[in-house]
Amino acid sequence: MTLRDIPAGMGLCTSAGWNQLEEDWRFFLDSPGSGAFLVQMDGRTVGTSAVVRYGGFAWIAMMLVDPAHRRGGIGARLFEKALDTVNDAPCIGLDATALGEPLYRRYGLVNDYSLVRTKATVEAARFLPFADRARPMDAADLPAVFARDRAVFGADRAALLSSLFARAPECAWIVAGDNGVRGYTFGRPGRVFHQLGPVVADDANTARELVAGCFTCLDGRLFALDAPQLDAVWLAWLEFVGFAVERPFVRMFRSGHTHPGEPARQYAITGPEFA
Repeated sequence: MTLRDIPAGMGLCTSAGWNQLEEDWRFFLDSPGSGAFLVQMDGRTVGTSAVVRYGGFAWIAMMLVDPAHRRGGIGARLFEKALDTVNDAPCIGLDATALGEPLYRRYGLVNDYSLVRTKATVEAARFLPFADRARPMDAADLPAVFARDRAVFGADRAALLSSLFARAPECAWIVAGDNGVRGYTFGRPGRVFHQLGPVVADDANTARELVAGCFTCLDGRLFALDAPQLDAVWLAWLEFVGFAVERPFVRMFRSGHTHPGEPARQYAITGPEFA
């Protein structure tokens, strides 16, 4: 896939109701060691896949096949191409829907933990009681955030976080303590809804403050937040402030690979596209 193929990728996303924008595709194509792939039939794009490398951590995403061409081996060919591209990585992962999970199992990926996509139209007043220490992030905060993120995420994704900060500075919030960064969040616009994530925090209370601070300024916008099912108190709070579960999915890694970082400190992922 090249930059001139982005409109074709967007067309497939749009027909499937996916949320990506051209900037999302461009990140795969512009990032070192990363890329995207497509299958065309009769001049029409009928399937895509993509990979992104964060150092030794490789992520597979954008596995999408036109419904009219499923069960014909296109998904398998696209996945094999993506897997071959990052086969040397010490850790390979992806987020799987129920539809895709059987395919990934055939290629040696195994379940690690479950997530849920939650959605809400923000009502700022519901978040006011929880906003306390969080403040908007500024450019001077980024080096400390990147350092903290390398420990929690388990790889260097400074390029991704920089792009999110540039695309949606209103979603970039931080809680700083005496001993450094306690938590931070980023976000991005989408074709259908906004995505909040990652949300990284020392504890659920800090995560609540980050999300609340951000949402007190974003009244009326439709947001998705993809949360690992690792903290019942956090998930209950999301429900309390109006987030409803839309669908589950599962994080998978190649068998024998240990996931990097500290998943328990990641209260929301960036999204299945970017881990």
